Amino acid sequence: MPLYRHGFFGMDITNTIHDKIRREHLLFVFRGEITEKNSLPLLTLLENEMKEDSYDLSGRKRLFMYVLESLQNIVKHGDQKGHAVMPLVSYSKTDDGYTITTGNVITEEQSGLLRDKLEKVNSLDAIDIKALYRQILETTGFSEKGGAGLGLLEMALKTGNRLDFDFIPIGGGLSYFVLSKTVDSSGLGRTNGSAREKFDGSPVLEFERLLARNNVHMTWSGHITSGIGDDVLSITEARLSDEDVDARIRRKVFNIMVEILENVSRYNPGKEAEEKYGLPLAMVRFESGRFVLTTGNLISGLMIGELKQKLDNINSFSQGELKTLFFASLSAQSIETDSTGNMGLISMARKSGGKLEYQFKKVNEEYSYFMLTVRVENTSGSPEALQI
Repeated sequence: MPLYRHGFFGMDITNTIHDKIRREHLLFVFRGEITEKNSLPLLTLLENEMKEDSYDLSGRKRLFMYVLESLQNIVKHGDQKGHAVMPLVSYSKTDDGYTITTGNVITEEQSGLLRDKLEKVNSLDAIDIKALYRQILETTGFSEKGGAGLGLLEMALKTGNRLDFDFIPIGGGLSYFVLSKTVDSSGLGRTNGSAREKFDGSPVLEFERLLARNNVHMTWSGHITSGIGDDVLSITEARLSDEDVDARIRRKVFNIMVEILENVSRYNPGKEAEEKYGLPLAMVRFESGRFVLTTGNLISGLMIGELKQKLDNINSFSQGELKTLFFASLSAQSIETDSTGNMGLISMARKSGGKLEYQFKKVNEEYSYFMLTVRVENTSGSPEALQI
């Protein structure tokens, strides 16, 4: 398969993650601490994705409440700090709905308590769940921190049936708790009944470890719209603000992310082609004291020659020359101008202080998959201050 490359930016791992996302139809994956601050953009991103997919209104409400409870469960009960393994939130598209999966670190003591609560919930029918829900509103024993609380019952009530779960020991008296739910377009859960196979959460932990080994802050895949793009930016900003990262570096990363997402939109070949041949991808990594921002998107083969020439031309200039080129391009704009031309690419190169690294991977005679990476140097503070 023909490739056109410039630069070296961990292309193998980028392709590995992209291929996994594509094979499993993942629309969003978030790795990192789940906080009150970043819970809202995580929720709104899911909501906007469902709106774009014409998801049933009642289904959106049910699924929204399920994800809200899942995130609150991680915030309240997860042991998030000081571990190589971190919380993970993902959702993937099925034929007529979505699968929502979360993973987080808990103590083995919590695992035993939580397993009992989940097995209890899964053993009840809808009538019994409602009765138990009313009963425990008058007590406190079911909702202590070590247990499941009302949240699990609410999840089962909102989505109609069982919750898939697994507890995977990770050493040090800790387990990785995976909770998953597949719902149809009405927001109701699907199950094969009592004879179904036990849910296996190990692929979730394996994927989290893959992201951990490569210092991935966040990765997302899906159609780019103004609302979804804003949510991706909000999540990126919240993730950076949770780290001990200099404010100037945070602004630089955020501003480059704005430009790189706009670049994805500029070459968008349409929703139908993206779903068939490759959805857009956005990923933020940290490597050797630098933030590494990567996007991928489908592009018409007719555009490759011109875009490659632009990229190579920009990469041939020094920082001083890029500044001159940027203001010359800015002066050439007018109110009637529909496109900013090369300004976005020039701005990325100026703000990052480095070269634009890229790859074109041929999909078929009509389309290729274009990956663009921008590295942001840690120019203030030590690299250790930025480590996850």
